[in-house]
Amino acid sequence: MVTDPSAPKLGLLTKFLYGTGSIGYGIKDVAFRSFLLLYYNQVVGVRAELVSFAILVALVVDAISDPLVGQWSDTIRTRWGRRHPLMIASAIPAAGSLLFLFFPPGGMSDTQTFWYILVVGCCVRTFITFYEIPSSALAPEMTSDYDERTSIASYRYFFAYLGGVGMAFLTLLVFLAPTAEYPVGQLNPAGYETFAIVGAILMLGAILLSSFGTLHRVKYFKMPPEREKIGPVKTLGQMGRTFSNKGFLAILSFGVLKYTSVGMTSALNIYFGTYFWGFNSAQLAVLTVDSLAGAFLALFFAPLVSKRFGKRNAAFYLAILAVMFASTPYLLRFAGLMPENGEPGLVATVFVFSMLFQLCGVSSAVLTHAMIGDIVEESQLRTGRRSEGLFYAANTLMQKSTSGLGVFAAGMLVAIVGIVPGSDPRTIDPEIPRMLALVYVPTLIVLYIGGAGFLFAYRIDRTSHEANVEELARRDRASAVNADEVPDPAQ
Repeated sequence: MVTDPSAPKLGLLTKFLYGTGSIGYGIKDVAFRSFLLLYYNQVVGVRAELVSFAILVALVVDAISDPLVGQWSDTIRTRWGRRHPLMIASAIPAAGSLLFLFFPPGGMSDTQTFWYILVVGCCVRTFITFYEIPSSALAPEMTSDYDERTSIASYRYFFAYLGGVGMAFLTLLVFLAPTAEYPVGQLNPAGYETFAIVGAILMLGAILLSSFGTLHRVKYFKMPPEREKIGPVKTLGQMGRTFSNKGFLAILSFGVLKYTSVGMTSALNIYFGTYFWGFNSAQLAVLTVDSLAGAFLALFFAPLVSKRFGKRNAAFYLAILAVMFASTPYLLRFAGLMPENGEPGLVATVFVFSMLFQLCGVSSAVLTHAMIGDIVEESQLRTGRRSEGLFYAANTLMQKSTSGLGVFAAGMLVAIVGIVPGSDPRTIDPEIPRMLALVYVPTLIVLYIGGAGFLFAYRIDRTSHEANVEELARRDRASAVNADEVPDPAQ
């Protein structure tokens, strides 16, 4: 047990403050998944395959740092706990590097721009890792309750979506609003610079607010026994041993396929909105709200379905429903059943399907995140080590690597179908975005459904989790009794 039994239940304010830090994570995510490819490809004028490859490499390099940060946060000992010092230290460098990402020096070649995206992108993602991994590992320390973990995971995901969607909405509606010089607002470079400035300020504030807002819980944490200090090689070895947990391997396998599709979808959303559906920046801004609406509903929906069906079953069926809602608008367009571009009902129809997709997708993600917390106790019983940081680092490594692969795949698809830099949506051949959709939709369906099937290898339910927690408590009590029985050497 890590949480002292005498600790008061988590209050609404603590959950709220814990979740706010994910605003920074959401801003970083929307920058890399939604805007970065479009900005450097269509605005700066760099080839899509180069931009997407730079993003992929940055995500992989970032992912390698995750287990090192996770291991460090598991082993350090301070009066502020194991997680908070790293969380606080990340704030300024993460915000500063995001700012530089959208202010590339002028006059660079494609190759020079590639290296700029790669280096600065690595900085952004690595610095935010020093917040995100310890913050994720903080969740199972704050409570061991089966349902409470789902609740705080819901807050975490809601604020991540609030940060990402809120910034996307503001950027598309205000920063990228059409002007006389840029009638297609998505091609206005000044809008992306404003996004970076505002995003950096919000990221800094969110990280500090969450870090200091949860610091009061540290006094209720029971510090695990101090471990032997180990180097990077042994750290990666321990990382490998986490894969031996069947439940964790099931979640990772699901995530590999799911987050590949997430990365691809995020990178292509604005392309589809601009070139397939023919939306302007204001309409795209309205459509970002669907993600926030879905995430807000998931705040209540995920704990509800978890209590009714259990985390695993609910996560599986919600993933299937998510991909059905995501693909339906495209399938209806292929069948000639969707409103035509420019018709009033098109935005509303796409909005509804996208909101339902987000509701199911976010709820499924919340549940799998909470499932990892339940694996911590099972692993502790088997290995004697409590490794929240390492488990969440492994999961984050998978998410970053595979979502990066998805972004790379998106860039390759854009290049293959022939959407060249600076393409005007008013004059582009409509068969080009249609071809993009014909490849995208079946890929999305296969990845989601194939990934969801792995979840049936996860075996922890409410009963087994409670048994694990009780057994750890019994061992704690036995250890305390044995310690009292050992005579003092001085006597």
